Amino acid sequence: MLITDVLLLDYKRCQRRAFLNVYGDYTKRNPERDFLLKLRQESKTHVASVLETFHPEYHQPVAAGNSWSEKAEATEALMEQGVNCIYKGTLFLSNLLIPDETETISHLFDASPYYLGNPHLLIKQPGSSKFGDWSYYPVSIHLGRRPKPEYKIVATFYARLLGIIQETLPPTPILILRPHKHYEVDLIQWLPRLQSTLEECVAVLAQEQEPEVFISRQRCSLCRWYDHCYAIAQSEQHLSLVPGVTPSRYQSLQEIGVSSVQSLADICPGNMGEIMGLEVATQLQQQAQSIVDNRAIRRAYCQRNIHEILRTATIELYFDIEAEPERNLDYLLGVVMVNRLTQVQTFYAFLAETPQDEARIWQQFLELVNTYKKAPIFHFSEYEVETIKRLGNLYQTPPKQIESVISRFVDLHHCVTTSVIFPVESYSLKSLANWLGFQWRDPGVSGDQCVCWYDQWLKTGDRTFLDSIVRYNEDDCLATLHLKNWLLEFFK
Repeated sequence: MLITDVLLLDYKRCQRRAFLNVYGDYTKRNPERDFLLKLRQESKTHVASVLETFHPEYHQPVAAGNSWSEKAEATEALMEQGVNCIYKGTLFLSNLLIPDETETISHLFDASPYYLGNPHLLIKQPGSSKFGDWSYYPVSIHLGRRPKPEYKIVATFYARLLGIIQETLPPTPILILRPHKHYEVDLIQWLPRLQSTLEECVAVLAQEQEPEVFISRQRCSLCRWYDHCYAIAQSEQHLSLVPGVTPSRYQSLQEIGVSSVQSLADICPGNMGEIMGLEVATQLQQQAQSIVDNRAIRRAYCQRNIHEILRTATIELYFDIEAEPERNLDYLLGVVMVNRLTQVQTFYAFLAETPQDEARIWQQFLELVNTYKKAPIFHFSEYEVETIKRLGNLYQTPPKQIESVISRFVDLHHCVTTSVIFPVESYSLKSLANWLGFQWRDPGVSGDQCVCWYDQWLKTGDRTFLDSIVRYNEDDCLATLHLKNWLLEFFK
């Protein structure tokens, strides 16, 4: 059995993903999405930036062959030489020994597993090791902006392997996240967690039985096993398909015998109230009931002023943004203007063909919304409000003007989540609008794909990428309009 840093990272994110990556039928995996490929390229760029900024003079092991043991030997040879920085080193061991809480040493497994780690960097520091009066500590470089538990587990794994190889444990592995932020990992806290994770991971893999499926859209969205797992969840009427059912709530529901969407719809909320609170229990039961009956339900605690919020105006604006997070760029501000008197809809695509055009499209957007000062601006997330604040500050728009624009914003996502229960698995705009009968012209496209298209536009100059983005953004605006019209009828 081979335990790698990649396997541990996958396991901390999802046990099932780690299992399938070892035992699964790879013909059932989804093709790699363009966005995942883009993230991989951004990761390489981030690593290169860290090297250039902090360790421009590094050594890379050159192995006699391609085996892990040969690469590990080449890495150890550089450590013996005492080079200051090793890039892409290999740490490879068998029979890893980890001290338990009583400081004894014991084998974790009977099958003599192997352990493979490839830290981004190994940095020389003063100290004592088998090499002499120096030792090394590992550095892990990630695209994330916060030190997630899975990053710390992998960094601790590197430290433990390195400690055995050099016969001294490095005191603090380092994480380097964006933008070049350094974090130390407390080994006193994380070594016991590493041991538990290793034991659990090997136990799961040794069973050779797929862990139970649990769909978490944010966590699962980029996983190549998503369609495979989702099909199983649908066939089982799995509770993770019910919005609001978190892993902890799922466990509580299992304990009281609720194991499917139908059983959740049938249960009395009072029976769940003792373990998760009556309000949450009622919401989950009604959500399941909505899914089973395939109908929208008005929430018990509906916004009192919902009719006022959704009132019809002569001119209404429907607003959606396309952004490139890596560049901190909002490159498309799309607005559909609806004239309720003439029933005419006009789409305005304020598009930055280059990142430098962001200031121009911001002024164009302000000119349009200030032309219709009484028009409500409907949107579907908090992102639009935060973007208006960011662009206003960046381009020195008078605060009163920004406040005036934001005061007209109406967040339909907030309206929905506080007033209506939909028979959907996700309260995204696409999920809601699709249930209401609205269809995007390009099926299967997401905001992530638009990010990739914009990147390809900048690299190739092919306007078909821009045309696809604009079409998708217009459909987002029209979907927001469709949702608003439906809500207006629903709350008559």
